[in-house]
Amino acid sequence: MTFITRGFQRRQAPDVPSDRVPPGQYVTPGFPVLSAGPTPTIKPDDWRLEIVGQVDEPRTWTWEEFLAIPADDVSVDIHCVTKWSKLDTRWKGVPVSRLLDGVRTEAAYVMAHSYGGYTTNLPLADLAEGRAWVAYESEGMPLDPEHGGPARLLVPHLYLWKSAKWLRALEMRDTDAPGFWEGYGYHEYGDPWREQRYAGD
Repeated sequence: MTFITRGFQRRQAPDVPSDRVPPGQYVTPGFPVLSAGPTPTIKPDDWRLEIVGQVDEPRTWTWEEFLAIPADDVSVDIHCVTKWSKLDTRWKGVPVSRLLDGVRTEAAYVMAHSYGGYTTNLPLADLAEGRAWVAYESEGMPLDPEHGGPARLLVPHLYLWKSAKWLRALEMRDTDAPGFWEGYGYHEYGDPWREQRYAGD
């Protein structure tokens, strides 16, 4: 497996309030790239987003249908398990809670599936109530493929590996199961403020 890292510039921004930077993190002005494996190429005509699993009926959106859903413009801080943080990042995306409108489910967990085979697990509650988005723009521009374009999950209150790039499906589950990095010993939840980097943290 190939691990790609690019753009790391370790530098703490001056006068950053301590309540914005979790323990053990430093602020970087760049947007480092960390990927396990090559960046997939997904043409908009071929892209689909699905909600599957433990639901009353599966949902599917084409790229055109997805872009027609009202989106939010948000500014959030993001934190990577490799200890960098980037503040005031700007995104445009559809709240996951909006995608789940009208979906009946008894699920408590979600497995996010990406084009390319990546997975990560989350509690459904962490995707609800405006806490997470399926983002397709960053800093006012279409999301670059190396950062997860055409669309990625954005869950800013958790470490960034939980914000699955190249999102393909959200699988509703009644039981939890480890995703890709969790299977390699990363923490099941990944709260930056509690430094939940690895199993046992």
